[in-house]
Amino acid sequence: MTIERYLRLIAGSFVLLSLALSYFHHPYWLFLTAFVGLNLFQSGITNWCPMVWILEKLGIPHQK
Repeated sequence: MTIERYLRLIAGSFVLLSLALSYFHHPYWLFLTAFVGLNLFQSGITNWCPMVWILEKLGIPHQK
């Protein structure tokens, strides 16, 4: 798999996890959803994402 697929899987997992935690535990977990959304928005504008940097350090290849 490529960085682009891992990135979408990780972002989607974090959103779903935070929604489940906000439903079953406490609504403040929605701040995690907001953080993920803001990070995706920021990476769309700046073309830099911290998770991509981490995945590159782990040696996961980019899409060709």
